[in-house]
Amino acid sequence: QVQLVESGGGLVQAGDSLRLSCAVSGRTFSSYKMGWFRQAPGKEREFVAGISRSGVSTVYSDSVKGRFTISRDNAKNTLYVQMNILKPEDTAVYYCAADSTPLTTIRVTTGGYNYWGQGTQVTVSS
Repeated sequence: QVQLVESGGGLVQAGDSLRLSCAVSGRTFSSYKMGWFRQAPGKEREFVAGISRSGVSTVYSDSVKGRFTISRDNAKNTLYVQMNILKPEDTAVYYCAADSTPLTTIRVTTGGYNYWGQGTQVTVSS
């Protein structure tokens, strides 16, 4: 069974930075495409960023492109997202997700991922 545990969330001010981490159990982390999603109160869960198995390819939502950077360390079974120039509208619960399918395409919808973490809260004050 795959387990994903996010950490690094917190309360910050607009313009600050945060780095979220997602520790993934198991010996097959490098075989998963990974993604970050977020969900604000009253809104649907939305795609933030995704990364290929090797880490070479990445995809970002337009709302975070240029501010967020997704990365992974396959030796440490850990996924990261560096979030810079945070805005109040970035406030949400952030989830990491794993896609274990053999497809090479990085999925941008929640249905494309079959393992999820419990989430970590990020709050950005103005």
